[in-house]
Amino acid sequence: MQRTVILASTSRYRRELLTRLRLPFDVHSPEVDETPLPGETPHDLAVRLALEKANAVAARFPEAVVIGSDQVADLAGEALGKPGDHARATAQLRRMRGQTLIFQTAVAVVCKATGFVQRDIAPVRVVFRDLSDAAIEHYLQAEQPYDCAGSAKSEGLGIALLNSIDSDDPTALVGLPLIRTCQMLRAAGVDLL
Repeated sequence: MQRTVILASTSRYRRELLTRLRLPFDVHSPEVDETPLPGETPHDLAVRLALEKANAVAARFPEAVVIGSDQVADLAGEALGKPGDHARATAQLRRMRGQTLIFQTAVAVVCKATGFVQRDIAPVRVVFRDLSDAAIEHYLQAEQPYDCAGSAKSEGLGIALLNSIDSDDPTALVGLPLIRTCQMLRAAGVDLL
């Protein structure tokens, strides 16, 4: 019996990535508070939130295999969230110019009925170009990435902001590490092929 797969996310980017697997799935909002805990590292925040999202939806659908994911932009140990608006995105990109960030992209897969729980993280090392204020403004006007951790979309024009990307899971920077997700789904009994 193939269990229902649910993506515990409101992110259109994660939904688009999961669609690549050609696997039927449902989407439900996890409704999790994403506020960092005092002293929590960006790595630990991403892992905790991915698991909390998966658990929140799995509690409502215990027979399903639930995928939770979270991404935190890590600038020298400081978590940079989604900017939400133009002014905060401008400030973020100004701080990030010429810097190396680690995008901590975590994924968790949970099935309450079987007791299955796995979580992992796919860190992505990104080096930003030394961007001028004019380049930052042009980019933000063109793409308006206000719902993206780190104020940039590498799958679009945001790639022009970068000098390099280093990752062993190429979709992790967009928001869902599909290699790790596939490994976890197989371990949970979901046949992808």
